[in-house]
Amino acid sequence: QVQLVESGGGLVQAGGSLRLSCAASARTFSSYAMAWFRQAPGKEREFVAAHRGSTHYADSVKGRFTISRDNAKNTVYLQMNSLKPEDTAIYYCAARQSPTYSDSGLWYDYWGQGTQVTVSS
Repeated sequence: QVQLVESGGGLVQAGGSLRLSCAASARTFSSYAMAWFRQAPGKEREFVAAHRGSTHYADSVKGRFTISRDNAKNTVYLQMNSLKPEDTAIYYCAARQSPTYSDSGLWYDYWGQGTQVTVSS
């Protein structure tokens, strides 16, 4: 069983930045595909970014968000710049032990509890 704990959410003005962190309890963290998803009120969960060897982004965040990982710290990050009110959502970290990645939430085995990001206009 892998536990994921997100942190770093909060309230920020449009144009601002936040960095989310997700700490994983996985013993072989480097073998896991790690991803961020988000869910806004009244909307379905959507893919944001993934990291497994290479990085992958949703079109809506390309050029603004950066996913990275520190395998020595068992942590994945999401640096969010130029935030917009439409980025407001609960952000979730997800993981699956795999050499590939997916942009489908159904593919991931483990999820964090989520962290709220609110962007004011």
